[in-house]
Amino acid sequence: MYIYNVTINVEEEVHDKWLSWMKETHIPDMLATGKFTGAKMCKVIIEEEMGGVTYSVQYSTPNKETLDVYYKDDADKLRQEANKLFAGKFVAFRTELEVIGEAVLTPAKK
Repeated sequence: MYIYNVTINVEEEVHDKWLSWMKETHIPDMLATGKFTGAKMCKVIIEEEMGGVTYSVQYSTPNKETLDVYYKDDADKLRQEANKLFAGKFVAFRTELEVIGEAVLTPAKK
């Protein structure tokens, strides 16, 4: 499994509008591409020198090939939508993570 991680710092003046748009429009649009099996949005607990609020959005995808198809077929269009609405009001950087293992804590049996 791969995780496509997008870290975004958004200016406070558009934060509430941006957050609603992410939850109601952008993340559902990303999932609707069919390239991702789930998404998790986290607020980064950091005080940025440049101000703003920082989030990490992690999209799960089965493999690198599926992520590459997303880049080819969908990424430009979805990024343009964000830029139309919030140009100059956010900074984003993207990373790819390969999941090499997971551990889950299970309750002890009595």
